[in-house]
Amino acid sequence: MADIHVSSVVAPEAVLADSVRIGPFCVVGPHVKLGEDVVLHSHVVVEGRTVVGPRTQIYPFASIGHQPQDLKYGGEVSSLEIGSDTVIREQVTINPGTAGGGLRTVVGNHCMLMVGAHVAHDCVLGDHVILVNNATLAGHVEVGDNCIVGGLSAVHQFVRIGRDAMIGGMSGVENDVIPYGLVMGDRASLNGLNLVGMKRRGYAREDIVALQETYRKLFSGNDTGTFAERLEEAGAEGSGSAPVRDVLAFMKSVSSRGLLHPKKK
Repeated sequence: MADIHVSSVVAPEAVLADSVRIGPFCVVGPHVKLGEDVVLHSHVVVEGRTVVGPRTQIYPFASIGHQPQDLKYGGEVSSLEIGSDTVIREQVTINPGTAGGGLRTVVGNHCMLMVGAHVAHDCVLGDHVILVNNATLAGHVEVGDNCIVGGLSAVHQFVRIGRDAMIGGMSGVENDVIPYGLVMGDRASLNGLNLVGMKRRGYAREDIVALQETYRKLFSGNDTGTFAERLEEAGAEGSGSAPVRDVLAFMKSVSSRGLLHPKKK
C-alpha cells in the first residue's frame, strides 16, 4: 500500500503504485496516476488527468494539472504527462493541454524544474531539460533534449527550442532557437553556439568544428547570397555531421515563429 500521510486528501479513484509516498497536506485528484516510488513531499496538489512517471519527486506548494490559463479553454478533456526521474521543486505550476494544441502537455524524463518555474498548456519538453528558478514557458512551446532555460526567462507561445540549446538568465525569447544555440538578452538574440554544453556531453571535436563552420556560413554576414541559398549550401557541405543535420532540419521545418538571429553589428 502507498504511504499516505493522514492529513492528505487522496481521491479513492486515483491510481497509486504501492511504493508511492505522499507527505502531509497534499491533494490528489480522482484521475491522477502516480508511478513507482513517486514522492509528493508536502502541500502538493495534483489534479486533472495527470500521469507522473516512476521516481519523480514533487516538492511543497507545486500545483500540477489544474485547468489551463487559457481563455479559449472550454473544459475539454485533456492530459498532462510527466516522465520518470524528474524533480519538480517548490511553487512550480504545470497545466494540461487544450483543444488548440492536441489536448496534451508533456514533461520528459530526468528533467529539473526549479522553484517557481511555469509550464503552460500544450508544451512539450524533452528529456534532461532544466528550467531554472522562475523560468516561464507560454503555451505550445517545444523544448528539445538537454536544454537549459535560465532563471527569470520567458519564452513566447509557439516558440521551439532545439536540443542542447542554452537560454541565458532574464531572457525574453520571441522566436525559435536553433539546436545547440546560445541565446541571451532582454529581447533575446542568438549569441553563438553552446560549445561548453556540447563538450560536456561528449560531442566529437570534428562535429563541433563542422557546426561552427556551418554557423559562420549562415550567420556571419560575410557570405554572399540570400539566407535560403546559404542554408541549401550548408546542407550540401555539412551533411556528414549529425549536429549540422539537426540544425538544418530544424531550420527547414515548419514553424509559426521566425528564427532567432544574431544582433546586427
